[in-house]
Amino acid sequence: MSDKKNTKSQIRLPIILALAISAGIWIGATFAEPKSNQNDLRAAMYRLQEIMTYINRDYVDSVNTNELVEYGITKMLENLDPHSSYIPAKDASLAQSQLDGEFDGIGVEFGIIRDTIYVVAPLTGGPSEALGIQSGDQIIAVDDEVVAGVGITNRDVFEHLRGPKGSKVNVDIKRKNQKELIRYEITRDKIPQYSINASYMVNNEVGYIKVTRFAATTYEEFAKSINDLKAQGMKKLIIDLQGNPGGYMGAAINMADELLAGKAMIVSQEGKVPQYNQKVEAFRQGAFENQPVIILVNEGSASASEILAGAIQDNDRGLIVGRRSFGKGLVQMPIDLSDGAELRLTIARYYTPSGRSIQKPYGANYEAYENDWIKRYEHGEFFSADSIKFNDSLKFQTMKGRTVYGGGGIMPDYFVALDTTMNSAYVSRLFNSDASREYILDYVNENKAMFEDMSLEEYYKTFTVSDEMLNKLTEYGKKNKVELDAKDFNKSKDYLRVLMKAHLGRQIYDDNAFYKVINDINEVYLQAMNLFGEAERIALATDLSASNK
Repeated sequence: MSDKKNTKSQIRLPIILALAISAGIWIGATFAEPKSNQNDLRAAMYRLQEIMTYINRDYVDSVNTNELVEYGITKMLENLDPHSSYIPAKDASLAQSQLDGEFDGIGVEFGIIRDTIYVVAPLTGGPSEALGIQSGDQIIAVDDEVVAGVGITNRDVFEHLRGPKGSKVNVDIKRKNQKELIRYEITRDKIPQYSINASYMVNNEVGYIKVTRFAATTYEEFAKSINDLKAQGMKKLIIDLQGNPGGYMGAAINMADELLAGKAMIVSQEGKVPQYNQKVEAFRQGAFENQPVIILVNEGSASASEILAGAIQDNDRGLIVGRRSFGKGLVQMPIDLSDGAELRLTIARYYTPSGRSIQKPYGANYEAYENDWIKRYEHGEFFSADSIKFNDSLKFQTMKGRTVYGGGGIMPDYFVALDTTMNSAYVSRLFNSDASREYILDYVNENKAMFEDMSLEEYYKTFTVSDEMLNKLTEYGKKNKVELDAKDFNKSKDYLRVLMKAHLGRQIYDDNAFYKVINDINEVYLQAMNLFGEAERIALATDLSASNK
């Protein structure tokens, strides 16, 4: 709590804000609320005002009323459901930028290594790339303010380096093998953000698309990827939604429409207020309606990911492969508040085409809800489909009569157990520390000539991470306080080679290189590659059914 005295206006403002939030929700969502409910709301608002007045006037210590009200709002929303949330004004623009298709900034991917901002890579087409800023550069000062060795955070970096398009910022950079700092005056510009991290042909027929979130530009990126891959001969498609937490529902709906023929149902939602009820069907000619499709999911696939997977599964359009998804079937509406804060309020539940809600149960314990994956892991669900028990009262039928269940995520058509045999605690510590990032940056900078004329395909087929490279990485680990565990190291050597090659590939080329390499040990992906016969059978059956209507 702050020990500053609050002025009368400071005291009144958060109270007014809290009341305005309550009133705004009331006005916007209950056009004909019964009079008894209106009276209850007025009484509750008066009670809140009364308590805040007593706290500010009579409480023994000075209080920061803004912080107090924000805390109260947060706790109030936690009592509703796990996904209604309040984002303070200072965080709202940053939170929104994660879903926007672009932001204004200097155009670098960065990492914080030993309290120093490192340029992981200048973003293609951005102002930093144009000026010659390089991977491995260290940002020491911004507008003459030292930012190295001062406990810098990701938020601090955003605040220093992002800014309106056309604005200028001076950045002092330390470059390896140069004694003096290099000063760059950078004019900020629009920097695109991508939610499809990889899109490539696996072989002559199979295309692979990795979707990491559902943002403002995801559908446009997806449509372009589909067209590009079809031009390269794609006849079968893998959409990887593993670890995708969701985002905009509209992006998932539009993507589903590219895959579903006719007027297939995609999703419906129902809320207390009729204006939030809707059913969405396919309406356009899609770019990939009849060819086989496989969607990869796991325990980290949520929300919009589950809308897309549920639409494909319930319409018998393709196969879902992996492990049971997260289970988020609640719809949030973003509400901009007058002070720049944002309220994300749950206004409906969504349902897959068969009518099932896939929202997993929740109670008042928010932490238990978020850590449900630990319970699943301990129960054995990640390793055996038989450990998953569904309630028969939540049994539904797909369009062709297959049984599916509601009540907690999308259960895949083909379950793939989690493989933990190659990983180890030491490798996890190594890659969660700064050691791997620092070594990879140094290795790439010291071996640029080796990769200048090497294509991604050649890198994938011929480059090998040597024992010398692995030993060097362990030395970087020691510098970053990750002591060598010889037993774990020897157990995970092959796994470590693949991880190193994947991360090096990303640094040298792009995310296509990372996923092309890492998928060689992705058990869900590998299983999917063997299931196109079944996916093709379902696609053909769906096609014949559509043509007979």
